[in-house]
Amino acid sequence: MLGRLNHVAIAVKDAEKAAKIYGAAFGAEISAAVPLPEHGVITVFVTLPNTKIEFIQPLGEASPIAKFIERNADGGIHHICYDVPDIIAARDKLIGEGARVLGDGVPKIGAHGKPVLFLHPKDFSGALVEIEQN
Repeated sequence: MLGRLNHVAIAVKDAEKAAKIYGAAFGAEISAAVPLPEHGVITVFVTLPNTKIEFIQPLGEASPIAKFIERNADGGIHHICYDVPDIIAARDKLIGEGARVLGDGVPKIGAHGKPVLFLHPKDFSGALVEIEQN
């Protein structure tokens, strides 16, 4: 059910500035900044040979990551994302195993234009987990 690591998300104050550091240091490909109002963030992806780094910055004061940035002014790892072939089947299996899905349990369209869900960090050793249908 669980596929490859899709990306690691790092919450920062300025996603474009943070991504440029990776581009300069590692010669990585950097995406354009994309506002995702339905998620309350702006995203910039850095593509590496084996995965991606997603830099996310708050989009407005009501952003769900605003408090994270307040507590971690220099930024920090926010979540990890795994590919799944069928997000509904994955959700149902995870719930059956005792995992809690954040929100209403209905997948939303994520930064890659694909359905995503987030899983409670207390159920995954303190890590916020995102699953993305691929």
